[in-house]
Amino acid sequence: MFEAFIARLQQGHRTMRYPDGPAPELPDRFVGRPVLDKSGCRECGECADACPVGALTVVDGGPQLDTGACLFCRQCELACTHGGVHFTKEHRLAGARREDLIVKPGPATIAKAYSEEIHKRFGRSLKLRQVSAGGCNACEADSNVLNTLAWDLGRFGVQFVASPRHADALLITGPVTENMLLGLKKTYEAVPAPKFVIAVGACAIAGGPYRGHAECHDGASGTLKVDLFIPGCPPHPLTILDGILRVLGKVEE
Repeated sequence: MFEAFIARLQQGHRTMRYPDGPAPELPDRFVGRPVLDKSGCRECGECADACPVGALTVVDGGPQLDTGACLFCRQCELACTHGGVHFTKEHRLAGARREDLIVKPGPATIAKAYSEEIHKRFGRSLKLRQVSAGGCNACEADSNVLNTLAWDLGRFGVQFVASPRHADALLITGPVTENMLLGLKKTYEAVPAPKFVIAVGACAIAGGPYRGHAECHDGASGTLKVDLFIPGCPPHPLTILDGILRVLGKVEE
């Protein structure tokens, strides 16, 4: 016991300072918000053809990318030999409206996530019930990382709970398979009002790679009203944390 106490003192303070300090360093392979350049587009359609889920289209002579459906595989960027598509390291991807996740050519903008009503009701204390609606466990794992010592989600007054009856919001992952549809509905109904819904990952937003499958409902929006969309496949823990903090008004837009 004494040795464990000494070892813990030697470890020092492990919780990151973000958002009061700099954000944690992202890995070299991290793929963030795309930037589209209309001047570099030749309307050849090679970028759209390379997208495995149809997230990228060529509209009015330029590319248009739906980050809600995007798998961030970078195949469009690799296929475009004219520099029309480029993925940055920008981790702030979450948005309150589905249409705000569609990136068009022009200056990079960050989708708005803040909700005055959610901030007023849950800004000081928020309990989340996570529902895996047929996910592969990648989004689930990156959400769970926020409970670790380094991230310490609880310092913001946000915690995951076991029962939906103790929750203020649902955090949904997965494409909402047919077998999980009823369970999702019942879980939502068990959350006392007022409540809201967070869709995490490409599957929960638009069906991900399972989009259009007969046993998939293409995300949570077809079943429930979603108040916060957090893109990614899977989204980095920093992207998830940023979305939650911004919808609560704990960080600036």
